[in-house]
Amino acid sequence: MLRSFDGTEPQVADSAYVDESAVVIGDVVLEADASVWPNATLRGDHGRIVVGEGGNVQDNAVLHEDAELEPYATVGHSAIVHDATVHERALVGMNAVVLDGARIGEGAVVAAGSVVTEGTEVEPSTLVAGAPAEPKAEVDDPRLEETADRYVELSSRHAECSERIE
Repeated sequence: MLRSFDGTEPQVADSAYVDESAVVIGDVVLEADASVWPNATLRGDHGRIVVGEGGNVQDNAVLHEDAELEPYATVGHSAIVHDATVHERALVGMNAVVLDGARIGEGAVVAAGSVVTEGTEVEPSTLVAGAPAEPKAEVDDPRLEETADRYVELSSRHAECSERIE
């Protein structure tokens, strides 16, 4: 569902994919090839949300306030990004939480279930884990870079066959 708030409508690129059960409200920008999956909520009622080119917000995830996903960033199932920035090709794992003012560096990974506390700067290509999240290892996995690319391809397939079954 796309819905305006206080006269501001979401801006959705023609090539972006928004599942019909997702909720996208207000000041939200979805750039080319971005995708928003089932039951995700992007609530742009208290700051702008931007999902950059090829970025993806997976099932049940929530983005609120001034959240920004740079190109090809991934927010995994049921994760929360609140007033934070996820840089290019970074990944926020399932059920992870990224809090106000945090910045997830390019190619970094926030492990599933982790909590990145307010104002934390995660270095590029670093795996962080725990609550609070702490650096654990350097990320050197070429398959990680392909994650968002797979979602761009998958969203195209979903858009092509999004026929409702009654």
